[in-house]
Amino acid sequence: MKLDIGCGGQKKKGFIGLDILKLEGVDIVHDLTLFPYPFDDNSVDEVYMDNCLEHIPNPMKVVEEIYRISKNNTKVTIAVPYCRSHYATIDPTHVNFFGVNWFNYFDPKHKFQQKMQYSTAKMSVKSITFDREWLIPKSHGFFHGLLIKFANKYPYKYEARLSHILPLNSLTFNLEIIK
Repeated sequence: MKLDIGCGGQKKKGFIGLDILKLEGVDIVHDLTLFPYPFDDNSVDEVYMDNCLEHIPNPMKVVEEIYRISKNNTKVTIAVPYCRSHYATIDPTHVNFFGVNWFNYFDPKHKFQQKMQYSTAKMSVKSITFDREWLIPKSHGFFHGLLIKFANKYPYKYEARLSHILPLNSLTFNLEIIK
């Protein structure tokens, strides 16, 4: 089963749509702040969550629930506004902010997870992409394109040294469940 969590009216093709609102394309209506989600343990093969996690008061609990319902090696794609972007702060319904290290707290290979162990959910961070919605050729200016390329090649250096001066807009995390 492929699950589009928080799909709204734009469910990803080939996925089951889950949202709090009964909109066109939503297959299952469920409040994402209520746990557990209406799925069996180890029943999901792929998860897609686009601009939803920033709206939920307890994002760690959501990640743990995604972990519970996912099979081993499940591909998880989560897109959020970048914490330094004005898009992160202009929406009054955003309650969480995300930087490049956020999912490292779930990655057993990373020192943050090894030291902190905030959660039993485990997933590896396969890649981080800045401004994926701008990666369409000629959809951005020359300088913006160079900045995206640099940030995608060196996400930690970009965040530490440039993001406060030249903020990009979004982050997409490509993750894999480890059980």
